[in-house]
Amino acid sequence: MVKKYWFFMGMAVMACIAFAWPEIGTVIKRYNILNAGIFLAFFLTGLSLETSSVLVQLKQIKVLLAALFSSLIFFPVIAYHSSRFFLDAWPDFVMGALIIGVAPVTVASGTVMTAMARGNIALSLFICVLGNFASIITIPFMLNLILQFGDVSIQLPVVQMLTGLTFKVLVPTLLGQCLRPAVKHRLLPFTSGISIFNQCIVLLIILNAVASSADRIIQVGAVLFLVMGFMIGLHVFILLFNRLLAGLIHLDLPATAAFTIHTSQKTLTISYLVWAGYFAAAYPMALIPAIAYHLTQMIMDTFVAQWFRKQAQE
Repeated sequence: MVKKYWFFMGMAVMACIAFAWPEIGTVIKRYNILNAGIFLAFFLTGLSLETSSVLVQLKQIKVLLAALFSSLIFFPVIAYHSSRFFLDAWPDFVMGALIIGVAPVTVASGTVMTAMARGNIALSLFICVLGNFASIITIPFMLNLILQFGDVSIQLPVVQMLTGLTFKVLVPTLLGQCLRPAVKHRLLPFTSGISIFNQCIVLLIILNAVASSADRIIQVGAVLFLVMGFMIGLHVFILLFNRLLAGLIHLDLPATAAFTIHTSQKTLTISYLVWAGYFAAAYPMALIPAIAYHLTQMIMDTFVAQWFRKQAQE
């Protein structure tokens, strides 16, 4: 039981620690613990990511364009404007919906869910790699573009964001990929350990986010259930949209499973980098919607993967 659900238990433990000792967030920030952990996490991701099969998928231009459009353009627009309708009284949560909206797809869990669904794993990795690299460019531009036409007047430093995301995400991933040929045969025993480390970084992000806004979260109280309900509805909508989009571009069942699941997921790690770097001071609770979405996709997509698996067996 603990082995199977340790991550969800860990989320609860991190939340309890954050409320009991909110000053721990200051310690994490002072010593750059998360920045170092995130750099190492992306380095290990690059080290363990098998990209040879991904390159074969490059000829599927329509899938690439559809995945980039859905995840990095359509999703943030829908997330922001729908949150304006449901959560307009809480600016932190509206901004949080936008932050998770502009984030790229997850690195690990989307591929794991695709494998569970008997989907096209190579396509899943393809969506993951290109989506994460493209997001370095799209995140600052989409944030500025959407906020320019919203009620919130924020001008983000595009060049600074591009540079920061490049050094924190792209550089460690490429370093890992460069070293991979020399060590890939020795990595197999450590694959599960790398996955656990990356999930621990996510738990540390949750600890820091909750600790940084513990007092405000207590004041908001029951509104958190509304945020959770909104994120569940948003994820259901995006899953249905991506399933429809996969049908419109005529993907087969394994590719449809990969596209539907992975393009609908978002990474909490890059969401944290954006929030901590540019929004934490003005919107201290803005990472809460991202945490809620992450929890939603982890639970809901397990059932979606099982549904696709049954379809494949019929």
